[in-house]
Amino acid sequence: MQPAATTAEPGRQSPLPALAVEGLSKSFRTGFWLNRVVSPLRGCTLEVFAGETFGLLGPNGAGKTTLLKVLLGIVRPSAGKATLLGQPLGDAAVKARLGYLPENPYFYEYLTGEETLRFVGELFGLSGGVLAGRISGLLDRVGLSREAARRPLRKYSKGMLQRIGLAQALINDPQLVFLDEPMSGLDPAGRRQIREIILQLRAEGKTVFFNSHILTDVEVLCDRIGLLVQGALVSCGSLGELLGTEQTYSAEVAGASIAQLSHLLSHSEQCGERVRGRLKVPVAQFTAQLPPQAVLIDLKLERRSLEEFFQAKVAEHQGRVLDT
Repeated sequence: MQPAATTAEPGRQSPLPALAVEGLSKSFRTGFWLNRVVSPLRGCTLEVFAGETFGLLGPNGAGKTTLLKVLLGIVRPSAGKATLLGQPLGDAAVKARLGYLPENPYFYEYLTGEETLRFVGELFGLSGGVLAGRISGLLDRVGLSREAARRPLRKYSKGMLQRIGLAQALINDPQLVFLDEPMSGLDPAGRRQIREIILQLRAEGKTVFFNSHILTDVEVLCDRIGLLVQGALVSCGSLGELLGTEQTYSAEVAGASIAQLSHLLSHSEQCGERVRGRLKVPVAQFTAQLPPQAVLIDLKLERRSLEEFFQAKVAEHQGRVLDT
């Protein structure tokens, strides 16, 4: 497989994937006698196209970080194969075109922020005015002041470490960026800034692959989404493809209890003297079967949310795959 010859328009799929995974698995032995096999990744297959932002969702322990580590060559796969930018895993030339922010980055704590970026930049062969300009631009981009950049990292907060981590991931102007929980430890203003950076990367034609637990960020940022449960990719597609065009109605009813409406409404909640919930039945049937004393206050057309999709899929697939 050869790399795509041109960069796709932001948000548009290139004919060839920037990342292709086929049947990727990872198992290892654990326990005192190493007599138990754990499989954090099971036959994962997916494609991420050049220029798109791809979000990988999953509960804790689903295998999201393991997948990133396998793709980056930190961990060897037990089975399957993958390519990055058209080349097999481990290709040195490809690694120079990658950026990576771990979930819990570790830095030399006695280096300053600026020294850290200079150190990483020099590892990529940058020097002189090019490196100085890159460092200055990235500090502005991630929202770290020059005063903060001159302080040692041992004096940084979790949010500041996350910012310098993102800056080092971009120091080589990568073509493919991996971000593991990039919003971790950030306040709302910091999260907004990181979202803007990811959108800028997308506008520049970069490919961004990131893990996240924050569903609202995924909805805003991602062209496509994958859902990993117990090491297996159970869903993958755009929001429209995953959530579908199926529409439901929510209703607000006065004069009746949740118990009286249980056959008509799901996800019900009591709000003072009113009950709110989602219709289980068609609208005509709902209005016809309301208790005589009930008054319909509000009826709204809605679409299934990403959170509901996530919870339903996780509940559906958890327990299906057992450790071997």
